[in-house]
Amino acid sequence: MPTASPPTGEPVTGPLRLDGVFLRKLEHLRIVSRKAFAGRDRADRLARARGHGAEFADHRAYTPGDDIRHVDWKAYKRLNRLLLRLFDEERDLPIYLFLDTSRSMSVGGKFDLARRVAAALCYIGLVHLDHVTIAPFSSGAQPEMVPGRGRSRIFPLLDRLDALSPAGETDLRGAVRGFAARSRRRGVAVVISDFLDPDGVEPSLRMLSAMGHDVFVIHVQAAGDGEASPLGPVRIVDIESGDARDLDLTPGLAAAYRDAWIAEVQALRDVCARYRLAYLSASADESFEEVVLQAFRAGGFLE
Repeated sequence: MPTASPPTGEPVTGPLRLDGVFLRKLEHLRIVSRKAFAGRDRADRLARARGHGAEFADHRAYTPGDDIRHVDWKAYKRLNRLLLRLFDEERDLPIYLFLDTSRSMSVGGKFDLARRVAAALCYIGLVHLDHVTIAPFSSGAQPEMVPGRGRSRIFPLLDRLDALSPAGETDLRGAVRGFAARSRRRGVAVVISDFLDPDGVEPSLRMLSAMGHDVFVIHVQAAGDGEASPLGPVRIVDIESGDARDLDLTPGLAAAYRDAWIAEVQALRDVCARYRLAYLSASADESFEEVVLQAFRAGGFLE
């Protein structure tokens, strides 16, 4: 949908920093997956798979070939049955953060919010030794960021996020195709975008879901989205393509624009509901810390 803004957009605020007190709050949160994935490395989380981790989970009957070291001999004395102790195994969670760096994100503080959200989610993953990948996307090819593991990795990552600037057109389809071309472990895929993609976003979100990832959609919006003003002769400019149209903006046209915007947002919600993807709305006029600490927790994305 075209944005009624000059082609240059708005300056992106910076530098990108996260308050130390806020970081300590993030350390108590975890990214929640609605699916169970087999992690490759042990990490600071309990997966729903049964293994040989530290947390006792349940018993099952002993069968020939089982490791006799995991027989519960106390239970044998009480029940005269050989039972095997099962444990919840601690496993890492692959977390893929798709960050929209297209030109439309430069409007209304959306890009600043988006990269702060990406940084916060990345820090939560790093603290719990999860494997985090940030994949910036627009019409220009951009390399993935793989910071490593552990909380100290957040500082060089902030510098790399700080160096990003919104440019080009939204191209979620190209980003997902490039992502799918490489072998990936299944995990949580978070798409942070305003979803103003001229090619539509349903095929891309459907592809991520079909790959077996647990997909979370974070819809970044600006305070003025859906509003067209002032009335009278105006030039409407698509901030990404540069296409422009002169028209006389009447109250009726302004209302039609608002209705079209509402329909566009609802269509994205419908796509998420159709493929059982989590949808979260994040507004650039809200406090960034409130978005992360309250809205995301209320939406079941963090715990």
